[in-house]
Amino acid sequence: MVNHSSPVGFFLLGFSEHPHLEKILFVVVLCSYLLTLLGNTLILLLSTLDPRLHSPMYFFLSNLSFLDLCFTTTCVPQMLVNLWGPTKTISFLGCFVQLFIFLALGTTECILLTVMAFDRYVAVCQPLHYATIIHPRLCWQLAAVAWMMGLLQSIVQTPATLRLPFCPHRQIDDFLCEVPSLIRLSCGDTTFNEIQLAVSSVILVVVPLSLILISYSAIARAVLRINSAEAWKKAFGTCSSHLIVVTLFYSSVIAVYLQPKNPYAQERGKFFGLFYAVGTPTLNPLIYTLRNKEVKRAFWRLLGKNADSKNT
Repeated sequence: MVNHSSPVGFFLLGFSEHPHLEKILFVVVLCSYLLTLLGNTLILLLSTLDPRLHSPMYFFLSNLSFLDLCFTTTCVPQMLVNLWGPTKTISFLGCFVQLFIFLALGTTECILLTVMAFDRYVAVCQPLHYATIIHPRLCWQLAAVAWMMGLLQSIVQTPATLRLPFCPHRQIDDFLCEVPSLIRLSCGDTTFNEIQLAVSSVILVVVPLSLILISYSAIARAVLRINSAEAWKKAFGTCSSHLIVVTLFYSSVIAVYLQPKNPYAQERGKFFGLFYAVGTPTLNPLIYTLRNKEVKRAFWRLLGKNADSKNT
């Protein structure tokens, strides 16, 4: 067996059973990664340089963009190497670093999306008190809580997972080092790790998702009490982008971490995991920019053009 003291790494099988698919995925993943770098860097620049975007919503959005940049950079370069050539190995240290950062950032995103839902709830349901409630100090505190919870989750779960006794073949049936695939690789008793994964999934996935749904239920009730079509449109515009991002992110996370134990679910989970790691960070900036006139105006201002003539 290979344990935590072994210098030997792992083999990331990924989609090696579909060699014809690997070249296609290489192009898709590379293009997605470049779009992720471009889109999220643009949002960071606009949120920093444009004074009109110095608001709580764009503060949280810039945190999400920075997180997505780190998130994809953690796994995509290794994934591209594995998809392009026959070498599909990762060192033990590389696996540790990838798992640690991936867990921390994934957990942070769960909490951050919940914080953003709370921000939208206050904006729609308490508009007159928004500036008083969501003040800059609270924004920094909420963002710090999200990042600290991600770090804490990773500190707890990463060592516990990599201390497992792994089977001699060291073949991870995934395209990166993730907790479920590493648990499946173990030849020892994984009861503690499975319980730990289940508990953390409930606390960090189910509970935040429930809070988001509660926030949007309150928003829906508040909007339905309004008899103005213009107010409905404004509320929908305020919340729709975040709601789409939440749907994409949580559907893929649930498919990866809360899937049943059977070969079909495991194979399907790899594609959901690929979308979770590559797809959502690519789509997030597109969703927020294409549906947001303020961001589009800020972009044209950055280019030194008339924003009012480019907001359609």
